[in-house]
Amino acid sequence: MAEKRDYYEVLGVSKNASDDEIKKAYRKLAVKYHPDKNPGDKEAEAKFKEINEAHDVLSDKQKRARYDQFGHAGVGGASGGAYGGNPFAGGNFNFNGQTFNFDFGGGSPFDDILGSLFGFGGPGRARRPRRGADYQTSVTLDFEEAIFGTTKTVSVDGSDLKVKIPAGIDDGMSIRLRGKGGPAPEGGTERGDLYVKIRVKPHKSLTREGAIILSEQKIDMVDAALGCEVDVLTVDGTVTMKVPAGTQSGTPFKLSGHGVPFRADGDRGPHIVTIIVETPKNLSKKQKELLEEFKGAKKRGFWG
Repeated sequence: MAEKRDYYEVLGVSKNASDDEIKKAYRKLAVKYHPDKNPGDKEAEAKFKEINEAHDVLSDKQKRARYDQFGHAGVGGASGGAYGGNPFAGGNFNFNGQTFNFDFGGGSPFDDILGSLFGFGGPGRARRPRRGADYQTSVTLDFEEAIFGTTKTVSVDGSDLKVKIPAGIDDGMSIRLRGKGGPAPEGGTERGDLYVKIRVKPHKSLTREGAIILSEQKIDMVDAALGCEVDVLTVDGTVTMKVPAGTQSGTPFKLSGHGVPFRADGDRGPHIVTIIVETPKNLSKKQKELLEEFKGAKKRGFWG
């Protein structure tokens, strides 16, 4: 797989670019390389996806901060890079032989603009052949099932139908099963499709952002000052992580390979652990004396 370009380079902006500069650069490039303006141009299509991926990261303050610190590994599996797609509407992608559908609902402010420029989405589209009705159902997954994949059974017209859920699927996605919907109408030639809507239960302490898993780890201020080892809960079980001396509250640490699979070959994003340093509220007299002694020593220049 080709090495990804720097996201700032992709959008043609500096690393200290403002949100407005990023937005303007993205809009200009999105219009220039939109597939409907460049039909059949694979290079333009690839650039369009690359632009979307860069914008997805740099337009989000948290993602941008992680990218600035960790590079691509800190935002592994960003929506544009992992699965591609149109940021202005829903879209489909194929993964391990099954077709998935993004259903973002509504539209974007660019829909009307791009539609008038390129003519997509209008009455000029070719009509599809007569076919059966599309069916929709839903399945609910545990957090870990969405990460590692599973198989679920859904009921369609009184039959048990097994649906393979691939690793890395996310809440709100739909699996499209061709020909598993309503029967073809009279004079029609094909059955409709079945859309299986994915719902993912939240985890008690982990959250997900694309291919990244996020969590917080609380430590006391003494451990933060002296350094320590902590046991971090991940989807793979407990992992011991070293926290160096002098760690500040809010510092993120990366556990590579403990995130969400985002490619068919099993590559996984990182797990980002943010350290939260807790300040004690109720100190004993002895503890207060020790802290006062430390404070005084620091003022006298005994501590860096």
